[in-house]
Amino acid sequence: MKHLLKWLTLAVGVVLSAMGLESFLLPNHFIDGGITGISMLISRYFEIPLAPILVLVNVPFVVLGYRLIGRTFAIKSSIAILALALCLAFVHYPVATNDKLLGAVFGGFFLGAGVGLAIRAGGVLDGTEILALILGQKTPATVGEIILFMNVVIFSIAAVLLNIESALYSMLTYFTASKTIDYLLHGIEAYNAVLVVTKNPNGIRMAILEQLGRGVTSFIAKGGYSQADSEVLFCVVTRLEITKLESIITSIDANAFVVTLPVLDTQGGVVKRRAFH
Repeated sequence: MKHLLKWLTLAVGVVLSAMGLESFLLPNHFIDGGITGISMLISRYFEIPLAPILVLVNVPFVVLGYRLIGRTFAIKSSIAILALALCLAFVHYPVATNDKLLGAVFGGFFLGAGVGLAIRAGGVLDGTEILALILGQKTPATVGEIILFMNVVIFSIAAVLLNIESALYSMLTYFTASKTIDYLLHGIEAYNAVLVVTKNPNGIRMAILEQLGRGVTSFIAKGGYSQADSEVLFCVVTRLEITKLESIITSIDANAFVVTLPVLDTQGGVVKRRAFH
């Protein structure tokens, strides 16, 4: 059942991505960032259908993904990219709007939703992240910096080949798509790790367990200045619970030192279920 759900998620991702491209971006002559954007630029400049270009440009990155990530990833990505190309070639979505602002925003939204669902299902519709991962291993730059640099180059080329206005709208498309992908991957329940250094660790620990229902880990740390041992609390909460957690801590120890860090993912522990019912 779990595998079937992943394949269904992948299929929905393909349909949404095709809708974003055919109903919003292509009619308004916008592009996306990454490998998809490169494919769209090649298609526009050489007047070649997008579908075969999309497959050909992504093939090297799927091969690299097979070597770096694994066989299942490569199979899912290959099927997803091929299905997207077939949708673009044979399924004709109606043009949703000729308004450029709406086309950029909603085109980015649907394309981002499709890519995000594909990633959640264990594949990709765009080889950008794979390329960035490889370059990140060969250079001192981070994956995020490499993707940003790639898109600066892509949109600069778009400004020359298309026009500045189309390039600016395309940047809006990319921004919308990237935010949609982030939301689908991390969701409104994005997790945060919280470190608390307090003089009343037992009181705060019990309050978190009872009022938030989250697990708490405590460990002993040595102060860098005082060299005194103190108990530090560690817990993981959702973004929506941060305010309540801060209120709990302040009510018990107004002078507590609190550090909040973003968490990409969690597994196990008392995070997605309550400790007390």
